[in-house]
Amino acid sequence: MRLTKRGEYALRTLIRLGIAERNEEGVISVSTLADQERLPYKFLEAILFELRTAGYVESLRGKHGGTRLAKPMKTIKMGEIVRLIDGKLAPIGCASETEYEKCTCPDEEHCGLRMLMIDVRNAIANILDRYTLEHVVEVTMRKQLECSGKKKAPAPKKNSKTRHADPADGFLAALLEPAI
Repeated sequence: MRLTKRGEYALRTLIRLGIAERNEEGVISVSTLADQERLPYKFLEAILFELRTAGYVESLRGKHGGTRLAKPMKTIKMGEIVRLIDGKLAPIGCASETEYEKCTCPDEEHCGLRMLMIDVRNAIANILDRYTLEHVVEVTMRKQLECSGKKKAPAPKKNSKTRHADPADGFLAALLEPAI
């Protein structure tokens, strides 16, 4: 499974709308959302249309109009959003529960690759379906608060060719940290 830009932008948008709700900011205009999240305006409009059609967000028209969440954050599972926007979670079609595709393997039932990819799909689904938008907003806001009290992190070394994700920066690690 690879999260598309569309999926990433949808999740980032929902998280931003969740933060706005938590901070009692009211509705947020599409242009403000696009600016804050550095997203292409037209692309964001299309994503918001899809999220609105599915009942996750609602729009208010007028001079002070904008977008806000239409459902409580605790009812929005992250896996639902990924499936809505990007479809299956499985890395290969024959390992998908929701969008199964027959593979070319001569013995699909005993295929080691298929069994491995089913486990990969299950691990992804277990994480994405366990956590709600409320969890992600909580962790995001906690990290923002934590970082606002710290000095800027040192810049990466110039001779470093790639930047790697530190496992300690993961969502589960942050969720398990005590709240400030």
